[in-house]
Parts: sequence; C-alpha cells; structure tokens
Amino acid sequence: MFEDIKAIIRNDPASRGLEFLLYPGLHAIIIHRYISHPLYVIKLKFIARLISQIARFLTGLEIHPAAKIGKGFFCDHGMGVVIGSTTEIGDNGVLFQGVTLGGTGKHKGKRHPTIGNNVLIGAHATLLGPIKVGDNVKVGAETVIINHDVPSNSTIVGSPARIVKLNGKKVNLDLKKSKISS
Repeated sequence: MFEDIKAIIRNDPASRGLEFLLYPGLHAIIIHRYISHPLYVIKLKFIARLISQIARFLTGLEIHPAAKIGKGFFCDHGMGVVIGSTTEIGDNGVLFQGVTLGGTGKHKGKRHPTIGNNVLIGAHATLLGPIKVGDNVKVGAETVIINHDVPSNSTIVGSPARIVKLNGKKVNLDLKKSKISS
C-alpha cells in the first residue's frame, strides 16, 4: 500500500498533504490487493467477485480479482478503467481514465495483456488480447492495440498503433507490421 501512495505523490503534482487518501484508484487497488484478490486466490471466487463489483460501484474502476498488479500502481481519474482477469501489470504502472486491458473473445486461457514495469497508459487507450507490453513503455491516449506485442523502451500512439519513439530515437513504425520483439 505504501508503494501505491508513493506512486500518487510521484505521479500527480496536484496531490498535496493527505489528499492521496481521496484517490479512487488508491481505494480500488487497496480493495483489490487486500480483499478481493486474496479471496480469489483461496478459491472464494463468488465473494471475491462480489467485492470487486462493490469496489467498481464505489470507485469506477473494474479490476477483476484474478488480475495481478505490481507495486507502485497509480490510476489517475480512474473512471471507466477495466482490467481483465488474466491481466498482469508490473511495478510502477500508471493508467488514466477509460483504459481497457481486455480480451478479444477469441482466446482461451491467457486472454488479457501482460504489462511490463514502468508503463504509462494514456486516457481511453484500449489494449486487447494476450499481448505483451515491454518495460518503460508509454501508450498514448486513445491508442488501440489488438493482438500485437509492444517493444520495451517505446512510445506508441494512434489507431492503428504506431511506434513513434524507440530506445530514445524518433521513429515511425506501424506496430502491426513491426518485427521488433518486446
């Protein structure tokens, strides 16, 4: 929990004093980390889902209790965020409002994205399928990524998604046609 509080202070310059206590993203991750996810792990799935739905009602963030989320998670203006059941998010993940980490309906087993460490996902971005997003990635607002991995150390924007920065250099690569591995 303390890493998540530090993430608020680190990522939001508007946070002052005890204001971190008012962030719905913090409420949602606390409920996920300490109630719904542990209940899901011990196979109390109905209760875990019930609690996650109550958290969704209270915070506007829908985090499936099976999702795995690393330390230092920050979700600013979290209304409309959806994090699917097989989603994995590394440490220091930053999500803004309206982000969807979902499935396509075409996969079985692992159906949702795996997000690396130090990844920022902008408002209303949509990442679908069992994709891998590398470390140190920035995904622009309203970017759509479906069934394509994203390389580490990159910035991705648009729909269709394009790599506009890779390893500190400006580029212009169609993510769909890119052969770069994450």
